[in-house]
Amino acid sequence: MSSEPALILEEVTRTYQQGETELHIFDELSLTLMPGEIVALVGPSGAGKSSLLHIAGFLEEPNGGRVVINGLDGSALDDAGRTAIRREEIGFVYQAHNLLAEFTALENVVLPQMIAGTAKKNAEEEAARLLSSFGLGDRLSHRPAELSGGEQQRVAIARSLANEPKLLLADEPTGNLDPKTSKAVFSELVDVTRGEGAAALIATHNLDLAAKMDRVVLLHEGKLLEGASLAEQYGSL
Repeated sequence: MSSEPALILEEVTRTYQQGETELHIFDELSLTLMPGEIVALVGPSGAGKSSLLHIAGFLEEPNGGRVVINGLDGSALDDAGRTAIRREEIGFVYQAHNLLAEFTALENVVLPQMIAGTAKKNAEEEAARLLSSFGLGDRLSHRPAELSGGEQQRVAIARSLANEPKLLLADEPTGNLDPKTSKAVFSELVDVTRGEGAAALIATHNLDLAAKMDRVVLLHEGKLLEGASLAEQYGSL
């Protein structure tokens, strides 16, 4: 496993202009994720967790600071370069699975690989392997409407890992699922992601799930806090 960080956020600042008022979402945040490290991002609604994930994934540009993915500095890349990094180095998982309804589970995981230039046969083999690791080996030919909510999200997670990303970014990935299914899917997400050697930054409101990760960081009032217990972190909010 590489000793180079999968993600470096260095003094990242994000502000928005609202009329004549400048809104500071966060100021000079710094965070480093190593390969294979699973980190929970927690914080109250509106704290900026989604914005931080978007910046980490080159979907938004910060107003200041640097974002480095697997040694590649986003500020030194043009739009095409950042797009290539998103495609080749980063996997995204959202609360909504966003699967293509007309395609099977297998095809949904094959597609991003083929877009990245993988031969169809190799893409199908990798898709089948990943889906099987999520217990979906007998559901490969099922379309999303034929799958349960938990199964659909498992397919979405498998799709996010299909191009062997160095970094997985997940925004409330089990937020639409019932508690029992959420716990099962989340456990599989962590186990498979770690097995694939990817680092992951996972935003969640579920403190029980957050506690199962390697580290927890709290985004609150524009700052990232680490090291305190979850009870202490949330006790003052």
